[in-house]
Amino acid sequence: MAISSIYHHERCILRIDGSLTIYEAGEAKRRLMDELNLAREVEVDLAGVAELDTAGIQLLLMLKREAARQEKPLFFHGHSKAVLAVVDLYNMAGVFGDPVVLAGGAG
Repeated sequence: MAISSIYHHERCILRIDGSLTIYEAGEAKRRLMDELNLAREVEVDLAGVAELDTAGIQLLLMLKREAARQEKPLFFHGHSKAVLAVVDLYNMAGVFGDPVVLAGGAG
């Protein structure tokens, strides 16, 4: 797993590449929270996520809750097939920007 960040003024664009599973959750949590604390607004690009499990989805939910608590905008986009599969499994399209609609159009 790799998380890269690009800043445009106070907006941070995070790109997650590779697996976001229980094995990467600790490291990913620290990095995502650090970036959220620094930025005024966060955009998370999920296009490079090759594998996602329950721990990974919980981590993304935690990031979303923490952004709301800090009153910072947080957006998810570019949902990979792996992300779409888990979002669909847990019926969480509304939480992650309704990516299932995107998957239907791409299919």
